[in-house]
Amino acid sequence: MSLCGFFHSQFRSHRVIFPFMSEPLSESAQKVQDALNRHGVSCEVVELPGSTRTAQEAAQAVGCCVEQIAKSLVFQGKTTRRPVLVVASGANRVNEKKLRDLLSEPVRKADADFVREHTGFAIGGVPPAGLSKPMEIFIDEDLFKVEEIWAAAGTPHAVFKLTAADLVKITHGKVVTIT
Repeated sequence: MSLCGFFHSQFRSHRVIFPFMSEPLSESAQKVQDALNRHGVSCEVVELPGSTRTAQEAAQAVGCCVEQIAKSLVFQGKTTRRPVLVVASGANRVNEKKLRDLLSEPVRKADADFVREHTGFAIGGVPPAGLSKPMEIFIDEDLFKVEEIWAAAGTPHAVFKLTAADLVKITHGKVVTIT
């Protein structure tokens, strides 16, 4: 059993409580909350005092395992320049050769300007919902190994909790092996 599995078997009833949630959401985080509401999922965006820019920081901030973090990574087709979003487990590294095979073209990680132009969000806060432009989305199958996951919600301090099934519902992404 993984450490994450052990953690959840021992603390299944543990709930993270955010007592500082009385402030209104920032514009970017509210944009994500509105998108989640439109998709009919009961997820609540929370903004935290600590950074959630990296998978490790996010896991520490919400008190979960890094495997439960759904990190949103934007890639760019080298030929077509089309944007592609990969939502991967925080513990995994995306295998660009597998992504190339899925897209039938080589890819590269997108730079900050490309990410903002195509998602409407800055690196470190890219959510899987509320993107400014449509794009192909791939979801790491490993996210289905955990009961609940946490995703970025528009800023490097905002997240929301959901299930992998909810992630598929809101993104219409294709579940793949990405490592």
